[in-house]
Amino acid sequence: MLGRAAKRGVCPSRKMLIMIVGLLAAGLLAGGNLHAQPVTTPFPQRIDAPELPDGLAWTNTDGQVKLKDLKGKFVLLDFWTYCCINCIQTLPELKKLEKAYPNELVVIGVHSGKFDGEKDSQNIADAVLREGIEHPVVNDADQLIWDSFGVNSWPTLILIDPEGKVVGKKSGETKFELIDGVLKKAIPYYDQEKLMDRKPLKWSLLDEKREATPLKFPGKILADGPGKRLFITDTKHNRIVITSLDGKLIDTIGAGKEGSEDGAYSAATFKKPQGVALLGSTLYIADTENHLIRKADLDAKKVTTIAGTGAQSAFPFPGLTEETTALPKKFEGPAKTTALASPWALQIDDGYLYIAMAGPHQIWRMALKGETIEHYAGNGREDIIDGALSPSEPYESGYASFAQPSGLATDGKSLFVVDSEGASIRSVPLDGKGKVKTVVGTNALPGGRLFAFGDVDGPAKKAKFQHPTCVAYADGLIYVADTYNNKIRTIDPKTGVTKTLAGGGQKEHETLDEPMGISVAGGFAYVADTNKHRIRVIDLSTKKVSTLEIAGLTPPEK
Repeated sequence: MLGRAAKRGVCPSRKMLIMIVGLLAAGLLAGGNLHAQPVTTPFPQRIDAPELPDGLAWTNTDGQVKLKDLKGKFVLLDFWTYCCINCIQTLPELKKLEKAYPNELVVIGVHSGKFDGEKDSQNIADAVLREGIEHPVVNDADQLIWDSFGVNSWPTLILIDPEGKVVGKKSGETKFELIDGVLKKAIPYYDQEKLMDRKPLKWSLLDEKREATPLKFPGKILADGPGKRLFITDTKHNRIVITSLDGKLIDTIGAGKEGSEDGAYSAATFKKPQGVALLGSTLYIADTENHLIRKADLDAKKVTTIAGTGAQSAFPFPGLTEETTALPKKFEGPAKTTALASPWALQIDDGYLYIAMAGPHQIWRMALKGETIEHYAGNGREDIIDGALSPSEPYESGYASFAQPSGLATDGKSLFVVDSEGASIRSVPLDGKGKVKTVVGTNALPGGRLFAFGDVDGPAKKAKFQHPTCVAYADGLIYVADTYNNKIRTIDPKTGVTKTLAGGGQKEHETLDEPMGISVAGGFAYVADTNKHRIRVIDLSTKKVSTLEIAGLTPPEK
């Protein structure tokens, strides 16, 4: 969960709102005894919800949404920012609520962006499409709604009852069962008082207007130089596309539908896969929103699950469960029965598969010839702090902290990690003995390490990134997909000197739009130009950028 102080003061009327909402959060939504109240008084303390301001940009609806027009329904305000892994992991829970209460509950996404790039309405619209959001979203770029409701962290949920009264607040990730329990106890009262309005509402969803494209928000890309192949995670199409380096379609892995089925390519299903890693004829796949690691046998054309349970882990370290009474000497567990949390990137080295586990802000690994998955680095705190690899207890200070690791690469000695939320590139020793160090980033700052970002080339102490999400290593350089700056940058790992390679231009052939994947082979950098639904190719000798045309690739059938 990301926290942030409000940028402006709070007026006296809002102070009362904050106080009451805080009181309700401690009781109602945190499992207090308010659940035991009689049906006639489900919410003994309520306060009028401030109206949503005019003049803001809305997505997934034809016009502005007003709370006064939603009287008769529960309204759940979801304060989020699309960079935040905790926000992303909350979205499936909201979707469950929308399906369970289609005519009783309205979810409104209040996008109060953290990074500058996230305040752009078009970028928010792309995020809405990428995440499959089916409710209205407002661009709260100046945090007007954020301030009026006294919010100070992402994600935060605010519950408003059918009479327009604020009745609860919950910060941090929230599961379906918590809000479901509240609604089940409250709805009978509002029915009894004839205050519910179950008239169906229909939103004008972006996805219904969008033209189909062969790729849909490609996430990661892997260039296999020796095999002359590209492996592209066609993330929103829930499949992996295999092409030649010059764009000839070789195969697709997956049926193009959401799911977690193993089996033949044509039957296997994924849910927003991201990073991949190749060893021989086996492709390892981070099946991110299924919280699984899968492998594809490229000869047999078959997909198998090798790690994860399919449920998001509630614990930041493998080997911990609700029944744990004593901390183990080593955090590890059986790969197939240990829950994962948003595995985002993969890297193979010396018989191990390293995993950027974005959810708990850590690096995990599993032996490719074994059946155990283990913690490798990070104390579970979301931060940019250098230090020793693995603590003896969760969140132990003095050890390295990561902030949403989203990309991995290696030079054979170190694992290079891109920490998206801290806009930093880290170096992790692969011998298990050294310490995590920051190559370029915010570790040296005394505070605000997750909020220092920019677009600056130069020496390590001056260079700045804005939510980078992928790294590659080749010929002595680290290549970085600097996502929110719409650029590809390079770093000299010995000095930290940072340079812009491509992107940031005004002409079409110069532009990139939130690139989230990069891989290098044979003198070319291959880039997943995510929001443009295409693959870009950079000639490293001339810096010329071109678009890879994939002959024969079509969207999956609906």
